[in-house]
Amino acid sequence: MGSIAVTIMAKTPRSGEVKTRLCPPLSGAQAAELYRSFLLDKIEQVRTLSEAVPSIAYAPPDGRRVFEELAPGFLLVPQRGPDLGARLANSFEALFSAGHRGVLAIDSDTPTLPTRFLSRALGLIRTPAIDVVLGPSEDGGYYLIGLRVLHRELFDEIRWSTSCVLAETVRRAEAKGLRIGYLPPWYDIDTPADLERLRAMLSRTDAPGPRYTRRFLTEPRG
Repeated sequence: MGSIAVTIMAKTPRSGEVKTRLCPPLSGAQAAELYRSFLLDKIEQVRTLSEAVPSIAYAPPDGRRVFEELAPGFLLVPQRGPDLGARLANSFEALFSAGHRGVLAIDSDTPTLPTRFLSRALGLIRTPAIDVVLGPSEDGGYYLIGLRVLHRELFDEIRWSTSCVLAETVRRAEAKGLRIGYLPPWYDIDTPADLERLRAMLSRTDAPGPRYTRRFLTEPRG
């Protein structure tokens, strides 16, 4: 069906602008460093998807140089729009306009997300009987959305960062007759409780995983 783009929705890792809900216990600089670790792990993960075109939709527009250094070889798309819905829709539009026949947009806050979930999403988006792919987050949002055609109504006037995001997206998709393929639910890292859950998970296993995030959380800090 043509190339599939997997794009990470990302912010430039600057102190005071990312993961602010983790401050405290983290300082602004530490939160930015942790988010940079999330990005490096997500970039490394997406790079393993040999059947996809790796991409980053970045914000703000002046952050391009940062992502050129963090993700050499990735297709870079500036996020445009006043809210997350507009930025998502416009990122999809840009990637479809570049010739991709399917697009998966994923978040940058799920460092432990199994790679097999992304591989499964690639299979679903290639399935003619599926119009929308959704990866539910435990908090009521989603960590992934995939489309073969842009449907802006899935993004317009959504109450982002609330527990109703997934349910409202599903309601709108079903109202339009779109067929949905689901991935298993997973959790993202937004709150101090999420951070402690992540720390505990990474401390009790030596299995391959988010090496940059593990290093940040386990190495002594001054």
